[in-house]
Amino acid sequence: MDFEQKISRNKPTFFKEHQEAIYKSLEDKHATIEIDKSDPLATRMTLNMGPQHPATHGVLRVLMELDGEMITKCRLDTGYLHRGIEKMAENKTYQEFMPYTDRMDYLSPYSNNVAFCMAVERITHITIPERASYIRMICCELARISSHLLWLGTLVMDAGAISYFIWTFREREKIYDIFDEVAGHRFTVSHSRIGGLTSDLTPTSIEKIRKFVRKFPDELKGWHKLLDRNRIFVERNEGIGTIGHEDAIDTGLAGPSLRATGIAYDIRKFEPYLHYDQIDFEVPTRTEGDNLARYYCRMEEMAESIRIIEQCFRKMPQKGPIRVDDAKKSYPSKDEVYYSMEGLIHDFMMTDTGVCPPAGAESYHAIEAPKGELGFYIQSDGTGHPWRLKIKSPSFSNLQGLETILDGEMIADTVVIIGGMDPVMGDSDK
Repeated sequence: MDFEQKISRNKPTFFKEHQEAIYKSLEDKHATIEIDKSDPLATRMTLNMGPQHPATHGVLRVLMELDGEMITKCRLDTGYLHRGIEKMAENKTYQEFMPYTDRMDYLSPYSNNVAFCMAVERITHITIPERASYIRMICCELARISSHLLWLGTLVMDAGAISYFIWTFREREKIYDIFDEVAGHRFTVSHSRIGGLTSDLTPTSIEKIRKFVRKFPDELKGWHKLLDRNRIFVERNEGIGTIGHEDAIDTGLAGPSLRATGIAYDIRKFEPYLHYDQIDFEVPTRTEGDNLARYYCRMEEMAESIRIIEQCFRKMPQKGPIRVDDAKKSYPSKDEVYYSMEGLIHDFMMTDTGVCPPAGAESYHAIEAPKGELGFYIQSDGTGHPWRLKIKSPSFSNLQGLETILDGEMIADTVVIIGGMDPVMGDSDK
């Protein structure tokens, strides 16, 4: 839907002749609207939403130029968090920086850990054990479901319902309990290590995951029944926040926001990592490009994540190492540290210096995070910390498209559209 179509859809029925005279001057979506300032009905104002507004997902400032209740031009300002996380990475060893990635998209910290560790493993030519790869996949898909659950609860709340938020958080609590058992921490897990994982799955954690996988599809079906034909929810999202596939590519949309425009791009399929090339799953795609299409894509992705986890359990070796057996590339086990002088020395050296990629080496590795492509670019100078580290974050990419999406929309739909895009500002202001 282009800008002029949005105007046609949203213009009020009252003062019809006056409104038509204003919008007649629109030739394209970037046209300037000429308004007779002597006309008391011609209203133009500039409005700030945020950066402290709770519906702006953190500290996003939305600067809107309005004609009545319609947005004629929108600009976004993300610079209110000042993380400086890329510069922090250049002053930490590779392993020291890994816990900082938890704080980027803090709704899916496990995915951030895996993306960074795999970027370091690529530049240092480390191949992790097969069991560790499958455990990473299982936990990344749990993180995807967890992230989508928070998006779903807040989206429905933005549309006017409160109870739904509590129901989605009930399921997130189950995932937090799983991560607590797997990693010893519910939220910022820091479970991955360069060269593998810090600990294996316990029988208790495996049972909790299997129980969640058995019961969650029924919850998902119930939510579909409640929302798919709910008149209020559908009317608040259908035809709202529309963007075409060409504009989606031009503005750099990623993840479900891109796939909702008809482009079935998923890094797990197109550039498989870990063992995703051995797993059978679909890439949910819609063609409408509106908020409702983004809703369907994420809902179907949660069902596909359950399929992936089930297949990982079937294919994963029942026993085996979870870290590379090389003290120069990964931390030794605690048994080695506590009962071996060599293990203690290797543990100290990994903490003090860490892995050292070849001088002049560079690499980029990306994964399909819940919000889209999350990639780390690393340049090495031969020391134990990166010379340069840059992050391609999906939230920042999607915010680039939000300006185009909001142009021509009603101000009352702003909060729902932002919720449908699902940005996290910790993932944007780097």
